[in-house]
Amino acid sequence: MSSTLLEVTRAAHEDVERLERLIVKDLQNDPPTTKDGLYQSHRVRNNIDTIISTAEKLVEIYEDKDNARKDEIAALGGQTATGVNVFSAFYDRLKEIREYHRKHPAARVVDANEEYEDLLKEEPVIEFSGEEAFGRYLDLHELFNQYINSKFGAKIEYSAYLDVFSQPHNIPWKLKSTRQYREYMENLLEYLIYFFQRTEPLQDLDRIFSKLEAEFEEQWANGQVQGWEKQGQENEDDPAQLTMIDLDYYSTVEELMEVGPEKLKEALAALGLKTGGTVQQRAERLLLTKHTPLEKLDKKHFAKGSHGPRQNGSTAVSQDINSLKQIALVEAKMKKLCDLLSKTIEQTKENVVKKQALTYEEMEQEREEEETQVDTESDDEDQQIYNPLKLPMGWDGKPIPYWLYKLHGLGQEFKCEICGNYSYWGRRAFERHFKEWRHQHGMRCLGIPNTKNFNEITNIQEAQELWEKIRERQGVNKWRPDLEEEYEDKEGNIYNKKTYTDLQRQGLI
Repeated sequence: MSSTLLEVTRAAHEDVERLERLIVKDLQNDPPTTKDGLYQSHRVRNNIDTIISTAEKLVEIYEDKDNARKDEIAALGGQTATGVNVFSAFYDRLKEIREYHRKHPAARVVDANEEYEDLLKEEPVIEFSGEEAFGRYLDLHELFNQYINSKFGAKIEYSAYLDVFSQPHNIPWKLKSTRQYREYMENLLEYLIYFFQRTEPLQDLDRIFSKLEAEFEEQWANGQVQGWEKQGQENEDDPAQLTMIDLDYYSTVEELMEVGPEKLKEALAALGLKTGGTVQQRAERLLLTKHTPLEKLDKKHFAKGSHGPRQNGSTAVSQDINSLKQIALVEAKMKKLCDLLSKTIEQTKENVVKKQALTYEEMEQEREEEETQVDTESDDEDQQIYNPLKLPMGWDGKPIPYWLYKLHGLGQEFKCEICGNYSYWGRRAFERHFKEWRHQHGMRCLGIPNTKNFNEITNIQEAQELWEKIRERQGVNKWRPDLEEEYEDKEGNIYNKKTYTDLQRQGLI
């Protein structure tokens, strides 16, 4: 039934619209955990890819290069080779439909919405290593081993490598012309791209790189690429500069052979030496120039008609400039990815430093706790507490009843300046605080006795004024602190100073 081209077109448009609605519905849900958020991003990415592929098929159908769509539309209108016969086309189509239902009597209409709704619950397969911890950390151990075993690298710890791998501009540019460095940078860029695509599937990396390449071309032309400043211009003045290999970094023929046959050939051509032979013969010939000046070399090593290192070097120089330019572009892309993954790199550094102080058992226990914590967070999000009045939480983690909230005035805030502007929530807590240590200490600092006369007074100035009035009315000598000053024990019992002191001496309180 869906064999006709027009039916295929209609079904494709329906799939595109349904997937668009599905993407909107999926993005309206707020994922409870980071893992669910990653699943959501990959689901959306897969749906977008399906829409793009379907749209490309529709464009191909509408272009109608083989005129199949045009012929089918004409057939629907009854146009045949003998003329226009609408009734004949109608009955032929009716016969085809009846024949289909005769062969498939049990055919039923399938609700495509149910199938697409299941996509919202799908958990895409995302490949992460154990070290990456589902996209939280980078796993650069293989590249680290490649770095420390190279001539451009250094013998450092993995934690220190995480600080320097994003700074290739610190490496001398002469060491960057080797094949070993090029392979290292390509592998590093390949891993970062793969990691970025797994953790940020909705980012358009092609657009980011296209913008970066446009900026890079301008900077390279002006000699402003970090780590490659003015290298292009300097080397154009000296054709032999780029093709020359710094022999100070090579001590044996085997090491020099790693440079590659093309690089050896270009270096020999720049010096005016013969470029033929095997890779070993080229390396041996080039290594002769390490300790022997060109003037003292046997003439048999020089190419015929050669008059110095500048002859026929322009082609090799231009090729080498392009080679170094490609390396610089790879570095620029790698730095851009490091900027985009800066948060992940910092988390990786912290994780590596933390692991250095843990045993294997402790690391396994921590991993299990993290997995349990993720499950707990997901369960907590499913059980959201309804609290529109923002009532205080009780001992069971649920809001207290509204009548209890109003009865005790828990929504009211009382501040006491004598207690250092400490806040008390609710009338009951405010009344009890006058006999607590914080208020008593504040009153002693003011030189005022903590008696019933000062209840409900929280302002320092008011308390001092009231104390002056009491002293004026009763006289200084009439104040009897032993009988009038109050103390409270741990159980909340109130005593005057004399009684409290006597009981304390007897060890009863």
